[in-house]
This record gives sequence, structure tokens and C-alpha cells, in this order.
Amino acid sequence: MILDLVLIGLVITLEPIPLTAYLLILASKGGVRKGAAFIFGWLVSLAIVVVATVLVTGNKPPKPSTAPSLAALAVKIAIGVFLLAIAVRQWRKMGKPKKPKKTPKWQTGIDNMSPWYAMGLAPLTQPWGLVAAGVATITEAKLSSWQSYIALVLFCLVSTAIYLALEIYAGFRPERSQAFLTSARTWIDTHTDQVIIVVSLVLGCWLVGKSIYLIVT
Repeated sequence: MILDLVLIGLVITLEPIPLTAYLLILASKGGVRKGAAFIFGWLVSLAIVVVATVLVTGNKPPKPSTAPSLAALAVKIAIGVFLLAIAVRQWRKMGKPKKPKKTPKWQTGIDNMSPWYAMGLAPLTQPWGLVAAGVATITEAKLSSWQSYIALVLFCLVSTAIYLALEIYAGFRPERSQAFLTSARTWIDTHTDQVIIVVSLVLGCWLVGKSIYLIVT
């Protein structure tokens, strides 16, 4: 379970779309404060999902080869297939001219954005499809040891790792961080397709392969 949650968390924190939104917020006026609010909203939404999942399952994971257990594995397979489909779609789109996208309204007033707005924006940009893969894994958890609690905390922290690192860097090196944030955003803008393809392929293959193996055995 720990390996699954760490891998899913890594893919969540590397997802380019919410990361781009965070980079824009962090680079704006008062960005460190708004970035902290964004991270708080991101972590709270993840924590709510984790706690709700544990409460719904009653801390009693389904036994292997039962209907609930097979259903959780089926959900993982469906998410994995969906991720593989996304990877194929992005691969086919590479090299083709992209249609200009309209700038979202929240970006036009980003310098005047309040920390409360940034906090509320975090759950909206959360890649909930990937979080669903984490939820399907958490349903298998039984919180009976400190290792299981650490696994859930690790999932939340790993899912936020890049955001936390950027927030700390911007807080201690505000001048240097502006140039870094600009270059990071430029890199993401030019490599979004590649990042999506890689992370979708890795996690998709892992979810499908492991779930099928568990069903067969």
C-alpha cells in the first residue's frame, strides 16, 4: 500500500496543470502568502478525502477476493486505462499546432487575488482522477499500526512535495525565486505534453498491471 500511495502522490504533485496555477500565484504580488493559502487548501482537501474514506470503510478493509475488494481493484484498472488513454491522446497531439486558449478570469486579477480565493482555488485544480486512485488504495488500509498512519500522511505530503519546496524557496529567497519561477513555468509550458505522457504511462501501467495480478492470484 505504501508504494502505491507514494507513486500516486508523486504523479499528483507532478501534474502540470495545477502546478502551473500555483506557479502563477506564487509569482504574483504577495505570492508567498497566497501560495501558503493555496497549499493549505490543497492539503485540507486531501486530508478530508482520506479521513472520509477511512470513516466510510469503518477502518475495515475488504477481504481479498470478495466483491468490495474486486470492486476496488476494478476502479484502479479503470483509472489506469483512463490514464493510458490520456497518454496516447497527448502523444498523438504532440507536434500539432495548438489552438489559442482563453485566459481564465482568475488569472487576469491574480495580483489582487486574496489568500482566501487562492485557498478555494486549490481544490478546484486538484487532479481528482488521480486522487480517486489514492482513495481506491486507501480502502485497502487498516489503521492498526503506526506504519499505516505514516502511509496516509506520506500520501498527503508527497502529493504536495513540489508545492512545499517552492513555497519554502520563495519565502527564503524571494528575489532569486522570481527568475526560477519564470523559467519553471516556461519549461512546463513547453514540456506539458511530455510530462503528462510519462506520468500517465507510469501510473497507468502500474495500476492496471498490479490490479490484474492481484485479481488473477
